[in-house]
Amino acid sequence: MIPFELLTALVGFALVSSITPGPNNIMLMASGANFGFVGSIPHMLGISIGFTLMIVLVGLGLIQLFDAFPISYTILKIFSIVYLLWLAWKIANAAPPKGSAPPGEKITFIQAALFQWLNPKAWSMALTSIAAYAPGQTVQAILVVATVFGAIILPTVCIWTIMGKQIRFFLNKPRWLQAFNAGMALLLILSALPVLLIE
Repeated sequence: MIPFELLTALVGFALVSSITPGPNNIMLMASGANFGFVGSIPHMLGISIGFTLMIVLVGLGLIQLFDAFPISYTILKIFSIVYLLWLAWKIANAAPPKGSAPPGEKITFIQAALFQWLNPKAWSMALTSIAAYAPGQTVQAILVVATVFGAIILPTVCIWTIMGKQIRFFLNKPRWLQAFNAGMALLLILSALPVLLIE
């Protein structure tokens, strides 16, 4: 069982790491602006459930597979960058060219869940939480860490989506929405830069 002091520290780490800007939150802000809160629910659930499952699988030993095959880190970096660039393109093109045209495609539950495995911030959060807050890396400790993150991530992603939805009020002209989406796409590309520094 995780000691109370360690559990308290875990809650703080989960809250800070989940609510700070990163690829997930940037994409959710753009989704909230383009599709509203309800339209972004699959995206939010995909992040919350996908990352919680990622912690469990990483904690149960999947990371050992990557350690056994170092080339996998290079492959992970390449796929991460390519996927982030594709998502940035998708966000940049989400604004309708005409006021009556439908917005671009939403990020689906499956896409959001799978993205966690290509998200450098998600990897950092998963590895740190398992190493620092799961004593002995027992199954029980890993499940506690995953549960804490699962409980905290959902409300934090809701906050970013709501912020995006509120911004939509000021983006009532197509060109303003296009400019906002272009800015969000640029921020997402910039968020990919740290993955280039991962050894």
